[in-house]
Amino acid sequence: MVVVTGREPDSRRPDGAMSSSDAEDDFLEPATPTATQAGHALPLLPQEFPEVVPLNIGGAHFTTRLSTLRRYEDTMLAAMFSGRHYIPTDSEGRYFIDRDGTHFGDVLNFLRSGDLPPRERVRAVYKEAQYYAIGPLLEQLENMQPLKGEKVRQAFLGLMPYYKDHLERIVEIARLRAVQRKARFAKLKVCVFKEEMPITPYECPLLNSLRFERSESDGQLFEHHCEVDVSFGPWEAVADVYDLLHCLVTDLSAQGLTVDHQCIGVCDKHLINHYYCKRPIYEFKITWWDSSMLCFRMWKDSSSWNIFFTTFWRCNRSCQSHVPGWP
Repeated sequence: MVVVTGREPDSRRPDGAMSSSDAEDDFLEPATPTATQAGHALPLLPQEFPEVVPLNIGGAHFTTRLSTLRRYEDTMLAAMFSGRHYIPTDSEGRYFIDRDGTHFGDVLNFLRSGDLPPRERVRAVYKEAQYYAIGPLLEQLENMQPLKGEKVRQAFLGLMPYYKDHLERIVEIARLRAVQRKARFAKLKVCVFKEEMPITPYECPLLNSLRFERSESDGQLFEHHCEVDVSFGPWEAVADVYDLLHCLVTDLSAQGLTVDHQCIGVCDKHLINHYYCKRPIYEFKITWWDSSMLCFRMWKDSSSWNIFFTTFWRCNRSCQSHVPGWP
């Protein structure tokens, strides 16, 4: 039983000023919730754990040694099972962590013996390592594919700080056009160019660097915007136009979209003298849902109708032969 007492009499001085004890009371931190305040009994801190720890990670059950969970001090698991924090238990006495436990086994295997997951689970285990703040596991996963290759790819995309914004613009334009036209897919034009200014055949032998240098005044003569929906470029790197196209298709496909693209020509805008733009223009086709499922449904529906009409025809023939006066 909890007995709640009334508030103590006001100890303010008659002149309305607060005493030193009143000021201290106003800044006191709230007390630790009691068992009755929490609605159920809570053990007193510090919490003690057995040598063999049963775990319930989002419904998946694991059992490991306490020393395994404390293998690395600067991790979330070591802090959780240090005794400084309260961890609830389920009806079977397993310590419960409200987290998907699909890949927790890979985390435990690393803590036990340093084992790393296969390539197809690297990304998923990396997210778990981030959540549990396991630095050594993060470092080793970052040196494995596909994360190692992703670091190289991001280094290239870092040359274009607008990349993510333009990628979202492609998706938004395709969505609006598909909605307006009530179509399954939408097409848009994308310009991808590596060089900021065009290079004539006479200048190609002089091009000994990644980027042909002209004066600033000459560069202004070549500034223009191609008549496309989105443009990417220029950039200074060994990676070429096809590498950026691959990045676009990869990132759009990661959003669940079906992407097709093809080069449909170049920008023929005349700039100055014998210079034309000649930037390649690609047509991107963004498909919003898979047609294979639609074809399956149509086939399924047609099969049902075929069965219905076949059954009706047979029934009608039977009635004609057995029922007098049947049409």
